[in-house]
Amino acid sequence: MIVYGSRISYYTGKLEAYLRYKNIAYTPLPTPYGDAQMLKEKVGAVQMPIVDDDGKWMSDTTPIIMHLEDEHPDNPILPGDPVVDFISHLIEDYGDEWLWRSAMYYRWWYDYDRLLASNVLTDEVTGHLKLPRWMRLKIIVRRQVRHYVKRDGVTEETRKHIEQTYHNALAGMTAMLKNRPFLLGNVPSLADFGMMGPMFRHYGQDPTPQEIMRNTAPAVFEWVARMWHGQNQDQPKFVTQIPSDAAPLLKEICETHLVQLTANAEAFARDKERFDMTVQGCDYQDIAVSRYRVWCLEELRHRFDLLSADQQKTVKALLPFGSAEVLWDAQVLAQSDYNRDNHLPFGRAMNVFNGGLP
Repeated sequence: MIVYGSRISYYTGKLEAYLRYKNIAYTPLPTPYGDAQMLKEKVGAVQMPIVDDDGKWMSDTTPIIMHLEDEHPDNPILPGDPVVDFISHLIEDYGDEWLWRSAMYYRWWYDYDRLLASNVLTDEVTGHLKLPRWMRLKIIVRRQVRHYVKRDGVTEETRKHIEQTYHNALAGMTAMLKNRPFLLGNVPSLADFGMMGPMFRHYGQDPTPQEIMRNTAPAVFEWVARMWHGQNQDQPKFVTQIPSDAAPLLKEICETHLVQLTANAEAFARDKERFDMTVQGCDYQDIAVSRYRVWCLEELRHRFDLLSADQQKTVKALLPFGSAEVLWDAQVLAQSDYNRDNHLPFGRAMNVFNGGLP
Protein backbone atom coordinates (compact mmCIF):
# COMPACT_ATOMS: atom_id res chain seq x y z
CA MET A 1 0.00 0.00 0.00
CA ILE A 2 1.29 3.44 -0.96
CA VAL A 3 -0.01 6.49 0.90
CA TYR A 4 0.57 9.69 -1.05
CA GLY A 5 0.46 12.70 1.24
CA SER A 6 2.73 14.92 3.29
CA ARG A 7 4.58 14.58 6.57
CA ILE A 8 2.74 17.68 7.82
CA SER A 9 -0.68 16.86 6.35
CA TYR A 10 -3.78 16.91 8.58
CA TYR A 11 -5.58 13.94 7.01
CA THR A 12 -2.45 12.01 6.05
CA GLY A 13 -1.49 11.92 9.72
CA LYS A 14 -4.96 10.70 10.66
CA LEU A 15 -4.78 7.82 8.17
CA GLU A 16 -1.18 6.91 9.01
CA ALA A 17 -2.07 6.66 12.71
CA TYR A 18 -4.89 4.27 11.80
CA LEU A 19 -2.69 2.12 9.56
CA ARG A 20 -0.03 1.88 12.28
CA TYR A 21 -2.60 0.86 14.87
CA LYS A 22 -4.06 -1.80 12.57
CA ASN A 23 -0.60 -3.09 11.63
CA ILE A 24 -1.26 -2.46 7.93
CA ALA A 25 2.03 -2.08 6.08
CA TYR A 26 2.33 1.03 3.90
CA THR A 27 4.88 3.24 2.19
CA PRO A 28 4.47 7.02 2.65
CA LEU A 29 5.35 9.15 -0.37
CA PRO A 30 4.81 12.83 -1.24
CA THR A 31 1.71 13.50 -3.34
CA PRO A 32 2.89 13.58 -7.00
CA TYR A 33 1.36 16.89 -8.01
CA GLY A 34 3.23 16.63 -11.31
CA ASP A 35 0.86 13.74 -12.15
CA ALA A 36 -2.26 15.66 -11.16
CA GLN A 37 -4.23 14.59 -14.20
CA MET A 38 -3.55 10.92 -13.48
CA LEU A 39 -4.63 11.37 -9.86
CA LYS A 40 -7.86 13.05 -10.97
CA GLU A 41 -8.57 10.12 -13.27
CA LYS A 42 -7.95 7.64 -10.46
CA VAL A 43 -9.84 9.32 -7.59
CA GLY A 44 -11.54 12.43 -8.95
CA ALA A 45 -9.68 15.06 -6.93
CA VAL A 46 -6.09 15.87 -6.04
CA GLN A 47 -5.97 15.93 -2.26
CA MET A 48 -4.11 14.34 0.63
CA PRO A 49 -3.94 11.48 1.25
CA ILE A 50 -4.47 9.33 -1.83
CA VAL A 51 -3.96 5.57 -1.45
CA ASP A 52 -2.80 3.07 -4.04
CA ASP A 53 -3.50 -0.36 -2.56
CA ASP A 54 -2.05 -2.69 -5.17
CA GLY A 55 -3.91 -0.93 -7.97
CA LYS A 56 -7.01 -0.08 -5.92
CA TRP A 57 -7.03 3.71 -5.63
CA MET A 58 -8.78 5.34 -2.68
CA SER A 59 -9.30 8.82 -1.23
CA ASP A 60 -11.15 10.50 1.67
CA THR A 61 -9.93 9.20 5.01
CA THR A 62 -13.28 8.36 6.62
CA PRO A 63 -14.49 6.09 3.78
CA ILE A 64 -10.97 4.63 3.49
CA ILE A 65 -10.99 3.74 7.19
CA MET A 66 -14.49 2.25 7.01
CA HIS A 67 -13.44 0.13 4.03
CA LEU A 68 -10.27 -1.07 5.74
CA GLU A 69 -12.24 -1.94 8.88
CA ASP A 70 -14.11 -4.52 6.81
CA GLU A 71 -10.90 -5.89 5.32
CA HIS A 72 -8.99 -5.89 8.63
CA PRO A 73 -11.44 -6.77 11.42
CA ASP A 74 -8.77 -7.29 14.10
CA ASN A 75 -8.39 -4.43 16.60
CA PRO A 76 -11.74 -2.80 15.66
CA ILE A 77 -12.14 0.93 16.18
CA LEU A 78 -15.95 1.07 16.05
CA PRO A 79 -17.61 0.70 19.48
CA GLY A 80 -20.20 -2.05 19.71
CA ASP A 81 -22.82 0.05 21.50
CA PRO A 82 -24.85 1.95 18.83
CA VAL A 83 -25.07 5.18 20.86
CA VAL A 84 -21.35 5.18 21.64
CA ASP A 85 -20.65 4.44 17.98
CA PHE A 86 -22.82 7.37 16.87
CA ILE A 87 -21.07 9.77 19.24
CA SER A 88 -17.72 8.45 17.99
CA HIS A 89 -18.73 9.37 14.42
CA LEU A 90 -19.89 12.81 15.61
CA ILE A 91 -16.58 13.54 17.35
CA GLU A 92 -14.68 12.37 14.27
CA ASP A 93 -16.67 14.71 12.03
CA TYR A 94 -15.92 17.60 14.38
CA GLY A 95 -12.21 16.81 14.25
CA ASP A 96 -12.32 16.53 10.47
CA GLU A 97 -14.43 19.53 9.57
CA TRP A 98 -14.54 22.11 12.39
CA LEU A 99 -11.06 22.13 13.89
CA TRP A 100 -9.68 22.52 10.37
CA ARG A 101 -10.15 26.31 10.55
CA SER A 102 -8.14 26.85 13.72
CA ALA A 103 -5.47 24.34 12.64
CA MET A 104 -4.94 26.19 9.36
CA TYR A 105 -5.08 29.52 11.17
CA TYR A 106 -2.24 28.66 13.55
CA ARG A 107 -0.12 27.24 10.74
CA TRP A 108 -0.44 30.18 8.35
CA TRP A 109 -1.07 33.20 10.59
CA TYR A 110 2.04 33.10 12.79
CA ASP A 111 5.39 33.87 11.15
CA TYR A 112 7.46 30.98 12.46
CA ASP A 113 4.72 28.40 11.88
CA ARG A 114 4.19 29.69 8.34
CA LEU A 115 7.92 29.61 7.61
CA LEU A 116 8.26 26.03 8.76
CA ALA A 117 5.20 24.67 6.92
CA SER A 118 5.85 26.53 3.69
CA ASN A 119 9.41 25.20 3.46
CA VAL A 120 8.24 21.62 3.93
CA LEU A 121 5.43 21.90 1.37
CA THR A 122 7.63 23.70 -1.13
CA ASP A 123 10.04 20.78 -1.15
CA GLU A 124 7.36 18.09 -1.05
CA VAL A 125 4.78 19.24 -3.59
CA THR A 126 6.23 21.86 -5.94
CA GLY A 127 9.34 20.16 -7.27
CA HIS A 128 7.63 19.58 -10.64
CA LEU A 129 7.33 23.35 -11.22
CA LYS A 130 10.17 24.80 -13.28
CA LEU A 131 10.53 27.85 -11.09
CA PRO A 132 13.14 29.07 -8.59
CA ARG A 133 12.58 27.72 -5.09
CA TRP A 134 11.96 31.19 -3.63
CA MET A 135 9.14 31.66 -6.13
CA ARG A 136 7.61 28.27 -5.37
CA LEU A 137 7.78 29.12 -1.66
CA LYS A 138 5.95 32.36 -2.30
CA ILE A 139 3.26 30.57 -4.31
CA ILE A 140 2.65 28.10 -1.47
CA VAL A 141 2.29 30.81 1.16
CA ARG A 142 0.02 32.95 -0.99
CA ARG A 143 -2.25 30.03 -1.86
CA GLN A 144 -2.57 28.73 1.68
CA VAL A 145 -3.15 32.10 3.31
CA ARG A 146 -5.63 33.20 0.69
CA HIS A 147 -7.75 30.03 0.51
CA TYR A 148 -7.51 28.56 4.00
CA VAL A 149 -7.19 31.62 6.22
CA LYS A 150 -8.59 34.81 4.70
CA ARG A 151 -11.33 33.10 2.68
CA ASP A 152 -12.35 30.92 5.62
CA GLY A 153 -13.51 33.71 7.87
CA VAL A 154 -10.25 34.43 9.70
CA THR A 155 -9.99 38.13 10.54
CA GLU A 156 -8.69 40.26 13.37
CA GLU A 157 -12.25 40.19 14.74
CA THR A 158 -12.60 36.37 14.66
CA ARG A 159 -9.06 35.44 15.73
CA LYS A 160 -9.81 35.42 19.45
CA HIS A 161 -12.73 33.04 19.01
CA ILE A 162 -10.76 30.78 16.66
CA GLU A 163 -8.01 30.45 19.26
CA GLN A 164 -10.55 29.84 22.01
CA THR A 165 -12.07 26.94 20.06
CA TYR A 166 -8.67 25.24 20.14
CA HIS A 167 -8.42 25.74 23.90
CA ASN A 168 -11.96 24.39 24.28
CA ALA A 169 -11.11 21.26 22.28
CA LEU A 170 -8.05 20.67 24.46
CA ALA A 171 -10.11 21.12 27.63
CA GLY A 172 -12.82 18.77 26.38
CA MET A 173 -10.32 16.06 25.53
CA THR A 174 -8.44 16.53 28.80
CA ALA A 175 -11.63 15.91 30.77
CA MET A 176 -12.11 12.58 28.99
CA LEU A 177 -8.46 11.51 29.12
CA LYS A 178 -8.34 11.94 32.89
CA ASN A 179 -10.35 8.73 33.17
CA ARG A 180 -9.22 6.66 30.17
CA PRO A 181 -6.14 6.38 27.94
CA PHE A 182 -8.34 7.09 24.89
CA LEU A 183 -11.53 9.07 24.42
CA LEU A 184 -14.01 6.20 24.59
CA GLY A 185 -12.10 3.27 26.03
CA ASN A 186 -8.74 1.66 26.66
CA VAL A 187 -8.16 1.50 22.88
CA PRO A 188 -8.64 4.10 20.13
CA SER A 189 -12.03 4.54 18.51
CA LEU A 190 -12.97 6.39 15.34
CA ALA A 191 -13.33 9.47 17.56
CA ASP A 192 -9.64 9.32 18.47
CA PHE A 193 -8.54 9.03 14.85
CA GLY A 194 -10.77 11.95 13.86
CA MET A 195 -9.16 14.12 16.53
CA MET A 196 -5.72 12.88 15.52
CA GLY A 197 -6.01 14.84 12.25
CA PRO A 198 -5.72 18.30 13.82
CA MET A 199 -4.02 17.31 17.06
CA PHE A 200 -1.05 15.53 15.51
CA ARG A 201 0.27 17.08 12.32
CA HIS A 202 -0.96 20.63 13.01
CA TYR A 203 -1.46 21.41 16.70
CA GLY A 204 1.08 18.82 17.83
CA GLN A 205 3.84 19.78 15.39
CA ASP A 206 3.40 23.46 14.50
CA PRO A 207 5.37 25.57 17.02
CA THR A 208 2.66 27.92 18.33
CA PRO A 209 -0.18 25.43 18.98
CA GLN A 210 2.29 22.77 20.12
CA GLU A 211 3.51 25.04 22.91
CA ILE A 212 -0.08 25.69 23.95
CA MET A 213 -0.84 21.96 24.01
CA ARG A 214 2.33 21.07 25.85
CA ASN A 215 1.83 23.70 28.55
CA THR A 216 -1.96 23.66 29.00
CA ALA A 217 -3.03 20.15 28.01
CA PRO A 218 -0.17 17.69 28.67
CA ALA A 219 -2.67 14.81 28.76
CA VAL A 220 -3.52 15.53 25.11
CA PHE A 221 0.17 15.90 24.25
CA GLU A 222 0.76 12.47 25.76
CA TRP A 223 -2.31 11.05 23.95
CA VAL A 224 -0.87 12.17 20.59
CA ALA A 225 2.27 10.10 21.20
CA ARG A 226 0.18 7.18 22.46
CA MET A 227 -1.95 7.29 19.31
CA TRP A 228 1.14 7.33 17.08
CA HIS A 229 2.71 4.46 19.04
CA GLY A 230 -0.45 2.43 18.40
CA GLN A 231 0.11 -0.77 20.37
CA ASN A 232 -2.53 -3.46 20.60
CA GLN A 233 -4.33 -4.11 23.87
CA ASP A 234 -4.72 -7.65 25.21
CA GLN A 235 -8.21 -6.84 26.45
CA PRO A 236 -9.66 -4.03 24.28
CA LYS A 237 -12.71 -2.41 25.77
CA PHE A 238 -14.89 0.53 24.79
CA VAL A 239 -17.27 2.27 27.16
CA THR A 240 -20.82 0.91 26.99
CA GLN A 241 -22.40 4.31 27.56
CA ILE A 242 -21.20 7.85 27.03
CA PRO A 243 -19.62 9.03 30.31
CA SER A 244 -20.43 12.38 31.86
CA ASP A 245 -16.86 13.59 31.26
CA ALA A 246 -17.70 13.82 27.53
CA ALA A 247 -20.28 16.58 28.12
CA PRO A 248 -17.89 19.58 27.67
CA LEU A 249 -16.63 18.31 24.32
CA LEU A 250 -20.13 17.41 23.11
CA LYS A 251 -21.37 20.87 24.10
CA GLU A 252 -18.52 22.44 22.14
CA ILE A 253 -19.32 20.30 19.10
CA CYS A 254 -22.96 21.36 19.13
CA GLU A 255 -22.18 25.04 19.60
CA THR A 256 -19.56 25.15 16.84
CA HIS A 257 -19.48 22.34 14.31
CA LEU A 258 -23.22 21.77 14.14
CA VAL A 259 -23.82 25.52 13.80
CA GLN A 260 -21.48 25.49 10.81
CA LEU A 261 -23.11 22.41 9.27
CA THR A 262 -26.52 24.05 9.64
CA ALA A 263 -25.52 27.38 8.08
CA ASN A 264 -23.62 25.64 5.29
CA ALA A 265 -26.55 23.35 4.42
CA GLU A 266 -28.98 26.25 4.40
CA ALA A 267 -26.73 28.23 2.07
CA PHE A 268 -26.22 25.22 -0.21
CA ALA A 269 -29.99 24.70 -0.44
CA ARG A 270 -30.32 28.33 -1.60
CA ASP A 271 -27.60 27.75 -4.22
CA LYS A 272 -25.24 30.24 -2.53
CA GLU A 273 -21.46 30.21 -2.88
CA ARG A 274 -20.71 32.07 0.37
CA PHE A 275 -22.45 32.39 3.74
CA ASP A 276 -22.23 34.13 7.11
CA MET A 277 -22.68 32.50 10.50
CA THR A 278 -22.61 33.40 14.18
CA VAL A 279 -20.82 30.89 16.39
CA GLN A 280 -20.81 31.36 20.17
CA GLY A 281 -21.45 35.06 19.65
CA CYS A 282 -18.67 35.50 17.07
CA ASP A 283 -19.68 36.68 13.59
CA TYR A 284 -17.99 34.93 10.69
CA GLN A 285 -18.52 36.36 7.24
CA ASP A 286 -18.03 35.25 3.65
CA ILE A 287 -17.38 31.55 4.31
CA ALA A 288 -17.15 29.22 1.31
CA VAL A 289 -20.13 26.90 0.92
CA SER A 290 -19.06 23.26 0.92
CA ARG A 291 -21.11 20.57 -0.83
CA TYR A 292 -18.94 17.99 0.89
CA ARG A 293 -20.02 19.22 4.31
CA VAL A 294 -23.66 18.90 3.28
CA TRP A 295 -22.85 15.24 2.66
CA CYS A 296 -21.22 15.04 6.10
CA LEU A 297 -24.50 16.19 7.65
CA GLU A 298 -26.41 13.66 5.55
CA GLU A 299 -24.12 10.90 6.83
CA LEU A 300 -24.63 11.88 10.46
CA ARG A 301 -28.40 11.98 9.95
CA HIS A 302 -28.31 8.58 8.28
CA ARG A 303 -26.46 7.11 11.24
CA PHE A 304 -28.94 8.69 13.65
CA ASP A 305 -31.85 7.23 11.67
CA LEU A 306 -30.36 3.75 12.04
CA LEU A 307 -30.69 3.99 15.83
CA SER A 308 -33.70 2.56 17.63
CA ALA A 309 -36.24 4.90 19.19
CA ASP A 310 -34.73 4.39 22.64
CA GLN A 311 -31.22 4.91 21.34
CA GLN A 312 -32.27 8.12 19.59
CA LYS A 313 -33.80 9.30 22.86
CA THR A 314 -30.49 8.62 24.60
CA VAL A 315 -28.56 10.61 21.98
CA LYS A 316 -30.93 13.55 22.32
CA ALA A 317 -30.43 13.49 26.10
CA LEU A 318 -26.66 13.58 25.56
CA LEU A 319 -26.97 16.59 23.25
CA PRO A 320 -29.29 19.13 24.93
CA PHE A 321 -27.31 21.94 23.35
CA GLY A 322 -27.86 24.51 20.64
CA SER A 323 -28.05 23.28 17.03
CA ALA A 324 -27.99 19.57 17.97
CA GLU A 325 -31.46 19.20 16.49
CA VAL A 326 -30.00 19.49 12.98
CA LEU A 327 -28.96 15.86 13.42
CA TRP A 328 -32.57 14.67 13.53
CA ASP A 329 -34.72 17.57 12.30
CA ALA A 330 -35.03 17.51 8.49
CA GLN A 331 -36.42 21.04 8.51
CA VAL A 332 -32.91 22.08 7.47
CA LEU A 333 -32.52 20.56 4.01
CA ALA A 334 -29.36 18.50 3.48
CA GLN A 335 -29.23 17.04 0.00
CA SER A 336 -25.79 16.91 -1.59
CA ASP A 337 -26.49 14.26 -4.27
CA TYR A 338 -23.02 12.94 -3.56
CA ASN A 339 -21.99 9.30 -3.22
CA ARG A 340 -25.54 8.09 -3.92
CA ASP A 341 -24.11 4.85 -5.32
CA ASN A 342 -21.90 4.37 -2.25
CA HIS A 343 -18.74 4.21 -4.37
CA LEU A 344 -16.40 5.79 -1.83
CA PRO A 345 -13.53 5.36 -1.11
CA PHE A 346 -13.17 4.23 -4.73
CA GLY A 347 -13.96 6.25 -7.81
CA ARG A 348 -14.74 9.92 -7.94
CA ALA A 349 -14.10 11.94 -4.79
CA MET A 350 -14.76 15.59 -4.14
CA ASN A 351 -12.72 18.39 -2.59
CA VAL A 352 -14.10 19.95 0.58
CA PHE A 353 -13.70 23.33 -1.12
CA ASN A 354 -13.75 24.15 -4.82
CA GLY A 355 -10.17 25.37 -4.61
CA GLY A 356 -9.00 22.00 -3.38
CA LEU A 357 -7.47 20.69 -0.18
CA PRO A 358 -3.73 20.62 0.59
